[in-house]
Amino acid sequence: MAVHTKHPVSAPPAAPVRERTGVLLLRAWCIFVLFTTMAGTAWVLAVGEIPTTVIAIGSGVVSAVLWIVLKPPVQWRRLPWFALAYVAFATASLLWTAWPATTAVTLLLLLITTLQGFFVAAVLTWHELVRAIASACKWVVALSIAFEVWVTVAIGGPILPRFVVPAEKAPDPIVYWSRNNLLDDGRIQGIFGNANLLAYAALLALIVFAIRFAARAPHRPLLVAWMVAALFLFVRAGSATAFLAAGMVVVVLVTILLMRTARRPGERTRYYIGYAVVAVGGLTAAWLLRDRIFGMLGRSADLTGRERIWGTVIEKASERPVAGWGFASPWMPWDPAFDRWIVDHGQTVMQAHNMWIDVFLQLGIIGVVLMAMTYLAFVWRSWFFAVDRPRWDLRADRPYSPLTLLPALTGAILLVQGLAESGPLLLWGWLAVVMFAFKIKQAPLVGVGPAEQTLALERGERPERAA
Repeated sequence: MAVHTKHPVSAPPAAPVRERTGVLLLRAWCIFVLFTTMAGTAWVLAVGEIPTTVIAIGSGVVSAVLWIVLKPPVQWRRLPWFALAYVAFATASLLWTAWPATTAVTLLLLLITTLQGFFVAAVLTWHELVRAIASACKWVVALSIAFEVWVTVAIGGPILPRFVVPAEKAPDPIVYWSRNNLLDDGRIQGIFGNANLLAYAALLALIVFAIRFAARAPHRPLLVAWMVAALFLFVRAGSATAFLAAGMVVVVLVTILLMRTARRPGERTRYYIGYAVVAVGGLTAAWLLRDRIFGMLGRSADLTGRERIWGTVIEKASERPVAGWGFASPWMPWDPAFDRWIVDHGQTVMQAHNMWIDVFLQLGIIGVVLMAMTYLAFVWRSWFFAVDRPRWDLRADRPYSPLTLLPALTGAILLVQGLAESGPLLLWGWLAVVMFAFKIKQAPLVGVGPAEQTLALERGERPERAA
């Protein structure tokens, strides 16, 4: 007859460890911060400038308080110093700015965005960070589709900001929040009210969802559905420069994957030389054939009047070429210095439509150098973060993590976007640069190191080293 022992050899079954409520709330707050930064223009269109300002300042205060209370592990010697130098020089421009009100307002936005980037990177591990970005992207994608469907079904026509239904047709469709193009062949704008901004956000979402899928995240069939939704928004937004950015992302991704196959030190050198030749030849061909290329994309060779804007901005920037006229990202249309200065489609232009020209206007050659060094340092670190095999001891065969692709691919998006937009200077563009630059310097290996392991242990997770 069988006898049951009172001394089993294994531990009794127990429920899995659940994350604490505080951890869940912190992650939810980080998702809200990321979503707010990604959908910045949507807040303005939905509730107006003043409530949006209150939300931005309030969120910055909350994040600062949480940072003080939580005290996340930070190596203060390892900070993105070039990005901080750019912020410091922008702050110093208060001393000579030609538009002090605009400088003060936009500088506050820059400081809050920088703080939020550092905060999110400091309190989340790499796995949590990518997961939070994916969640924020889901909100952007879902709300953009839901908004366009609502406009089509409930309104049946275009809609103005703050949910105002126009009594008559606007003189230019640029003023519409949504043009009700969901069921025709026109470009849709989502919650952004701008097809270009929607396209870049959808491209980022597509990349993040694909990386999560490659990392074997839970609910992979749902991730496929999210990728299809993001691809739908990207295609329907119809942004020519976003299509070019997607092409650059593919090139960077293929290059990184090829670099990862190198087994000997000299192999990467051949790849670098080959891609340099291809890049120079491709850029030369693209410039010589720009009329045909942009014609195929449905755009004019001057990028829909951007060359006129660039010429006007460069002419003014040349009057103060060293330190510029003062920080202003974006240009505030109520400021006399910008009100009706450059007009496009009857509206006051709020940016130079080129990141580098915009910085030249605001902070001169010094600002351009600081921004170039910021991106050079970011691209350099994110590149080797992606191509180098994770290693902290003698073992040299650890697998690559798909998460390491995200900073490099995001950098490719921002560099291309910066050629035709000033978006990388503010909101999610600037947040991504400082957030990833800070995170890579604090935790150059996914799941390994004091910062990563301390945060993981606090959440009851198993550190990668012990895995």
